[in-house]
Amino acid sequence: MLVDSHCHLDFPDFAEDLDGIVSRARAAGIGRMVTISTRVRNLDQLLAIAGRYDDVYCSVGTHPHNADEEDGISSDELIALTLHPKVVALGEAGLDYFYDDGSPEAQARGFRAHIAAARATGLPLVIHTREADEDCARILEEEAARGSFRAVLHCYTGGRDLALKAVSLGLYIGFTGILTFKKSDSLRALAAELPPDRILVETDSPYLAPGKFRGKRNEPAYVVEVAKVLAETRGVSLEEISRQTSENFFRLFSKVKA
Repeated sequence: MLVDSHCHLDFPDFAEDLDGIVSRARAAGIGRMVTISTRVRNLDQLLAIAGRYDDVYCSVGTHPHNADEEDGISSDELIALTLHPKVVALGEAGLDYFYDDGSPEAQARGFRAHIAAARATGLPLVIHTREADEDCARILEEEAARGSFRAVLHCYTGGRDLALKAVSLGLYIGFTGILTFKKSDSLRALAAELPPDRILVETDSPYLAPGKFRGKRNEPAYVVEVAKVLAETRGVSLEEISRQTSENFFRLFSKVKA
């Protein structure tokens, strides 16, 4: 079994084909899918999807692009929303300096609020970080000093130093179809180096379709392609990567039924 630890089934790209998306994922051996929140105010849409399929779960949180739009949402508000049985994670939240969507100040406030909620609930935080390695590492260190929390740096494309800092703090690293791209040699080198108990696979669909599907709409079934390249990169079998990443997923997303 494989798990797609990060997809966006509520996005319009999937609206007309949701049953087909889930059916193809199941046929490909994808045992669980987590559809990730980008706006707290849209949680009802995610819950409707998660409630429709036994093997689909969701998170609650504010993407850094939407940090100004949802600035001021407190950790207490986030904590209250995690009481639903299908809400198994916080986020995605974090820092994104690649685009100008979301001011750095609002992103940092939201990031810290989500970390506080993760710390209080014991649920994992899905972290989005892009072109913000130094600030992300600093916030992670400062917040870890206040008390441990669980998290995954999803769709990892950052530098080696941030990844190793995250792992040293007990966090996880998630890989997407970017791992399969021809120019991703440095990312594959990092993927080969990380401890086996700290890696996850995901699609971030409908974006970042891997390998032979590049340029097309991505979907959870294609996480198999990510796992194949991760296995090859690490010199193990697909079966071993499937086992490792699934075990890691259930350890981190411990609210999800195994």
